[in-house]
Amino acid sequence: MQTVERWENEISSMERACFDGKYQGSYGSYKDKVVDFKLRLLEEGAFLPALSIGKTDLQGTELFRGHYLAATKQIGSLEATLGYGSGRIDGAFGGVRWLLPNLPGWALLAEYDANNYQHDFRATQTFAGKRKNGPVLGVSYRWGWLGAELAKSKTHTSINTFVNIPFGEHEFVPKIYEPAAYQSVRARPSAAQWQGDKSHRFALLEAMHQQDYRAVSVLYHNGVLEMSFSNGRISDLGRMVGRALRTAMYFTPLEARVVKLRVKQKDLPFAEYEFFNLPVVSDYLNGKASRAQLREVTLLTHAQPSEEINEFDALSAELDKGVELNLVANEDGQSIQLKGQDKQLNSLSLVPKMAFFFNDPSGALRYEVNAYGGAQWHPAESHYIDAALTYKLFENVSEIDNPSNSLLPHVRSDVAEYKKGSRLKLNRLAYTYMFQPAERFYGKVAAGVFEDMFSGVGGQLVYFPPSSRWIAELTAEGVQQRDFNGWFGRRNYQTITGLASLHYKFPAGVTITGRAGRFLAKDSGVRVEFKRRFKSGVEAGAWYTYTDGNDITSPGRPNSPYHDKGVFLSVPLNSMLAMDTQSVGNFSLSPWTRDVGQQVAMPHDLVTELEEPARQLAAGDGLGRIGDYADPALPGDLPNPAWWPSASGVKLRMDDTVSALPVLEDGVAAVALGGAAVGLAALKDKSVHQQFTKHQDNRWVKGWDKVGRAAPALAVGVAGAAMALSEDPVLVNTSIISLQSATVAAGVSMAGKRVFDRARPGESGDSTWQRASNGNRSFPSNHAAVTMAAITPFAEEYQLPWLYMAGGLASVGRVAGGKHWLSDVVAGSLLGYGTGYALWKGQRNTVMTPAVSFAGKGVALNLRHQY
Repeated sequence: MQTVERWENEISSMERACFDGKYQGSYGSYKDKVVDFKLRLLEEGAFLPALSIGKTDLQGTELFRGHYLAATKQIGSLEATLGYGSGRIDGAFGGVRWLLPNLPGWALLAEYDANNYQHDFRATQTFAGKRKNGPVLGVSYRWGWLGAELAKSKTHTSINTFVNIPFGEHEFVPKIYEPAAYQSVRARPSAAQWQGDKSHRFALLEAMHQQDYRAVSVLYHNGVLEMSFSNGRISDLGRMVGRALRTAMYFTPLEARVVKLRVKQKDLPFAEYEFFNLPVVSDYLNGKASRAQLREVTLLTHAQPSEEINEFDALSAELDKGVELNLVANEDGQSIQLKGQDKQLNSLSLVPKMAFFFNDPSGALRYEVNAYGGAQWHPAESHYIDAALTYKLFENVSEIDNPSNSLLPHVRSDVAEYKKGSRLKLNRLAYTYMFQPAERFYGKVAAGVFEDMFSGVGGQLVYFPPSSRWIAELTAEGVQQRDFNGWFGRRNYQTITGLASLHYKFPAGVTITGRAGRFLAKDSGVRVEFKRRFKSGVEAGAWYTYTDGNDITSPGRPNSPYHDKGVFLSVPLNSMLAMDTQSVGNFSLSPWTRDVGQQVAMPHDLVTELEEPARQLAAGDGLGRIGDYADPALPGDLPNPAWWPSASGVKLRMDDTVSALPVLEDGVAAVALGGAAVGLAALKDKSVHQQFTKHQDNRWVKGWDKVGRAAPALAVGVAGAAMALSEDPVLVNTSIISLQSATVAAGVSMAGKRVFDRARPGESGDSTWQRASNGNRSFPSNHAAVTMAAITPFAEEYQLPWLYMAGGLASVGRVAGGKHWLSDVVAGSLLGYGTGYALWKGQRNTVMTPAVSFAGKGVALNLRHQY
């Protein structure tokens, strides 16, 4: 439930970035961005409420930060919320919203406001100090996306207007302007007529072009019609393929037995559909056959590297008449534009563009209005030349007069100087060659003017694995900084950047990206990105970059440098427009004058262009909307990976583990043998420690200590990567057991430390069993326990006894470094081995793979138990 105080909170939270001196009067002393975060932990059920946690004022000055836990329940036309907060939200809060039954869209509100206004920053000097928490009454009205609220408390009145985008709906605007699927009453030609008269092939091409298909190629041979195409407008892969298939069926020769469709993103093929029973396909398109019947006659594969284009009978290029410019409205997210595109992938556009910059110290709002001209020339397959020009019409960005004080190379912080440059600027003039070296591998090389600030050369290589659960990416650029005028002048700054990235897709539409390497200001480090994809296609997320760039520009300090961070929102415009489009609106909230953690913007980013079609290809059976309507049998996202926990899966693993535990006699014997081994090691504790102490300055001993410290993280990291990235169910299962073992061993080891309370070497005097006085306990060794627990399932499953030797030697590094006694490591290693072996023995056959089953209009995801 949204608080009726939100409008005032957001307004006041924007008034708090402090700037001193000459900017204070015109700008105001306290303005800043504000972002809140809310995560639903539990969905609402028949009896239980939805449960959420949240944090207010995530970044910036964080003067209004707070945390809360809230429960919400819908009861008929009443929505009730009860929660508890800390920080600015001080204590219990709650409220109800009553939807008026006879007045659609109207609701009455009542809540208890728990905000502690008196503790707000400088509350005594502003109107905030006069406010008091307590009961609030209000009324609200919602119409589609738009809403308004009027509220009254005992100390103040508020008005709140807002836009509410329904993230949970796929297409919440009816596609009333979407062209209908192709239909034609025509006689299909024979194979001889098709081969002898090009008009049949050219008619098919023309029908495809009218539906926004580009770079279309057609070949008919021995009963098989093959067609490749690209479509830059239709966003739904199934709809795109279905309309191409429906069109092809009107022109296919009578003798045809198979239709093969090769789908491309620009020139990069990423999917191949083969339909090999055309009567069944025709029945499905006409609503006379089921989805299950269509699956039986369809083969869907990832595309192989492209064949030569001259193998095809008819090409779009043969019908091309050039680019024709037309004035169009409400396309590609533009209210109006002059746009043209030929039957290949050449295009030209002229559009008005606006840009806004908030919260610069010299002004709360800066803007510029430009005329933007963009062009793409496609001289040959896989070759592109992109150009862009802007002409500045109206702006006040050039009035900025506060220079950057960044101590790093000014790769972004001189943005104001770039905005002050020439009215007419060259934003891009770049050549790009894209290629597919092997199945699921895509690459590009580019050279020229990439963006406003940098030109150079660069490349990108991307791999999409069979599961589509993750994407691997490598990028590298050698760039030269451009001058402020915006043409071909240069500044005296050059650098080479390179990043290795891994994008992993978790269930529930969550993707986490990790990037590591060298950034634009010659700083090295890592960048972590988190995003959540909703059913509407909207993606919301955040990023955080940690590098060795010492950015001490405020709010950074010498002892706490600034690290690049921000939040972003990506909105596919097809969900909001009455006609389908692949255009996406991107919004971000982050400092626009920072140099640390920056990247180069090369044209044709392969992950951006291929990620969404790859996701759709992997979702369900890949045949969604083939019939140009939503098929309820499709799940909305990728199936859960084999390692994703479920109630049935956890119970199955626990049952298998318990059943495999040793009987009492065997357990007693194992404990006795282990105790004897620890006792023998304890006899040598002092002598072994003394020997290593003599060599503490030896570089080999120091290196051994580092290996011992890193061993647990390395073992657990390898198991986690194998679990997340592997397609082998046995390896995935072994990795799950490894991580379980490491977790259990760590818990038992930490409990053992408290029980034995043994001091570490160097803290116990002459005795090796002194009580720990500072809480830094020694027995058993956590490092040894976790390392051995993580490697044991792999050593047993794959018969690799050398792993035990490697793990044992690494753990002894803790003794070499003087951090543990020998008996600590022996005890930890035995604990880890016993834990790992017991869990492996119980679960080695608990291999569960996801299986999607269809029944009527429903879809079910089951875990299949393999032996």
